[in-house]
Amino acid sequence: MQTKISRLFTEHPASVNETYFEHMAFAGKFSFKLFAAAFAALIHAILPFLFDKTASTIVAKLYAKTHKRAAE
Repeated sequence: MQTKISRLFTEHPASVNETYFEHMAFAGKFSFKLFAAAFAALIHAILPFLFDKTASTIVAKLYAKTHKRAAE
């Protein structure tokens, strides 16, 4: 029987058909890509001729990927 503490770490990953470590890897990659998008947006704010669509493209791909996972 799972303890309340262990459920905190496994309940959500299980809801998307992942183990704790699979979910950690997915969320870690997702986080890295969000940081990349934020950095591109920051550079674009200073130098508007660079990274015109980089941040929005990354965010759109992440959105599509997470919604595809939810549908599966």
